[in-house]
Amino acid sequence: MEEQIREALAVLKSGGIILYPTDTVWGIGCDATRAEAVAKIFALKRRDDAKSMIVLLDRAEQVVRWVREVPSVAWELWEAAEGADPLTLILPGGQGLAENLLPEEKTVAIRLVQNEFCKRLIHKLGRPLVSTSANISGEPTPSTYGQIASAIREGVDWVADPAMEEASATHKASSIIQLDLDGGFTIIRP
Repeated sequence: MEEQIREALAVLKSGGIILYPTDTVWGIGCDATRAEAVAKIFALKRRDDAKSMIVLLDRAEQVVRWVREVPSVAWELWEAAEGADPLTLILPGGQGLAENLLPEEKTVAIRLVQNEFCKRLIHKLGRPLVSTSANISGEPTPSTYGQIASAIREGVDWVADPAMEEASATHKASSIIQLDLDGGFTIIRP
């Protein structure tokens, strides 16, 4: 795994995009602070850049660096989800991320990743990692490496060893809840 992390890190630091396993499905990712890398992902997915993408963090303490004010219920939800199916929270007031990653209202979708490869890669990168499903926009989300279209595999700068697909991956997208600072919420994807 260390060699895979070193290779992925070099690509991310040079502004490249990667195809990698997460705790849900395989993702296309980049350094979430690099607008040119985010633009490459939008182009590869043929996706409207008005749609935001999820960012992964390796630990809860990092959230305050990328969000101006974290709604208090967010901590409780992440704690309750620990060890359960992955949970993505959309929070108001994203900051410090690539401008083209944040929608007009400046919200940011954050998931505290449980996958060991992702955790270690994010820790070494020192910044959030973009995560979006490994498909062309509008096509079904592949749940395993074998289902990923060749256009995606060939369109990234680095591909993780398919053997790294963890048995613990859910093979389905995370639940998504949007939170407001006043405690309001909207379930986007159960």
